[in-house]
Amino acid sequence: MRVLIVEDDPELGAVLTDGLREQAIDAVVAPSAGEGRERALFGSYDVIVLDVLLPGGNGYDLCRELRARDIATPILMLTARDAVDDRVRGLDAGADDYLTKPFAFRELLARLSALERRRPVIAPAVQRIADLELDFRARTVRRHDADIHLTAKEFALLECLARQEGQVVDRATLTAFVWDENHDPFTNVLEVLVRRLRRKVDDAFEPKLIHTVRGAGYRLGT
Repeated sequence: MRVLIVEDDPELGAVLTDGLREQAIDAVVAPSAGEGRERALFGSYDVIVLDVLLPGGNGYDLCRELRARDIATPILMLTARDAVDDRVRGLDAGADDYLTKPFAFRELLARLSALERRRPVIAPAVQRIADLELDFRARTVRRHDADIHLTAKEFALLECLARQEGQVVDRATLTAFVWDENHDPFTNVLEVLVRRLRRKVDDAFEPKLIHTVRGAGYRLGT
């Protein structure tokens, strides 16, 4: 299972991440509404754990936006509020379940498992761009029938570009997706990662798929 936790409390985020990983659950934390939006839109998750009070927005609005943009991933709202009206508001926004702080970790695990089971079983999400094939669930990449082995960050970069195929993705969006929103988008780390990805995905193949749009960002497509 892969879980996205949109939670601004760094201590709670760390506790949840460590606890879930001990249960062999891959957990990713987004500490703001903006980063949560980017990861939810351009990543692949089995469940989203969404806090209500977030920097840059609130969980209700984010949940409503994700549903409006056809993100069907089960959402568990996580909040300190316990009023019936708050729970109803979360469910009306499109959440699948609601858990009030403080909570027992065992209950969180049980609710995550229930949401994952409730999700329809579907074929792996595969995207093809020219002769490039990405399987987001298996996290595999092939081009012209050749397996391409990517690091986790190389795959994240390629995934972010692929989810917006044909569109220019700016540096801030890419760095927030691959690292986090506090990562400086103006360092040369992104260029280094793009060069590494190009060597694996583009150098031995035609047509070239990773394009630099000077002053704007990068685009994946023919």
